[in-house]
Amino acid sequence: PATDDRVKQLKVPAGFAVKKFAENLGMPRILVAGTNNTVYFSDREKGTVTLLQDANTDGTAERKEIVASLPQAHGLAINGSTMYIITVKELYRATINANGTLTQPALLLNNLPDGGQHPNRTIAMGPDGWLYISIGSTCNACPEPNPLNATMVRVHPDGTGMQTFAKGLRNTIGFDWHPVTGEMWGMDHGIDWLGDTEQEEELNLLKQDANYGWPYIYGNGKYNPADRPKGDTTYQQYAAMCTNPSLGYLAHAAPMQMLFYEHSYYPAEYRDNAFITMRGSWNRSRPVGYNIVRVHFENGKPVRFEDFLTGFLVNGNQAHFGRLVGLTVDSDGALLFSDDTNGVIYRISRI
Repeated sequence: PATDDRVKQLKVPAGFAVKKFAENLGMPRILVAGTNNTVYFSDREKGTVTLLQDANTDGTAERKEIVASLPQAHGLAINGSTMYIITVKELYRATINANGTLTQPALLLNNLPDGGQHPNRTIAMGPDGWLYISIGSTCNACPEPNPLNATMVRVHPDGTGMQTFAKGLRNTIGFDWHPVTGEMWGMDHGIDWLGDTEQEEELNLLKQDANYGWPYIYGNGKYNPADRPKGDTTYQQYAAMCTNPSLGYLAHAAPMQMLFYEHSYYPAEYRDNAFITMRGSWNRSRPVGYNIVRVHFENGKPVRFEDFLTGFLVNGNQAHFGRLVGLTVDSDGALLFSDDTNGVIYRISRI
């Protein structure tokens, strides 16, 4: 459990502090911030979307209210006074009322492909006005019978006009747009069972019609020995059609929600950098992840990863007491992140 002593062991850079924002939340997954110090979280197991509010801005939520019930609700996105909610196969839209509650969600789409191994759909509204949907692969590594699996697709805000934006993405749960360049970046989950150090988690510059290699090619043109391209296509020919990642992170760390930081609350050096929650490895001899990483961007390009929050690994880094999922920025500019193992959302403030 996330005892007070354990929370005190969480480490952030000098000048920052971590504390619980809310607890006893079930299994909080994706986070999205609203106005007036509100934040919403999904709980896929319960099939709910819940509103939290810190009206007195003391850094702890005093209001908790379920605002939507949809089986397997996971991805959330807010655009103005509209909230989008996605399940495995369905996309919904609701209006956010003045008090933070939602109108009855209206079904926009109900024909997304099966989830298989990766049912955790995520969504975000792009600066181009399209709603982007990440659709993971059904398997660890295999040819997908449905061309919509292992892709990033996009639809109009009313759910129409679906088109495949990018493919060859095993499971890109976290993605966002750089505030200055407008370019779309996402963290893809690498293939399992290639060893402790393969496949690295990949930070990709997501471009229209690009192929990022899964399941045949990974990293900077490496071949997946378990899966050969179809027909007469060689690995070399397939790799020539693929886009390499911009940066790699520790294999099996499992990147989750991602955002670019645009607020003035944290020091100026954090502006236009990215933050990513790492859920943590389950199939690696020495665990990695269970942290929040900062991605340093220079001139619009990622240059390196750096730990921002650590301490969930315990017992000489051989065990963990929490697994991270959601990440958002509250009305004051502080990061909020969710731990669905303990049912806690934490807040990282300046001191």
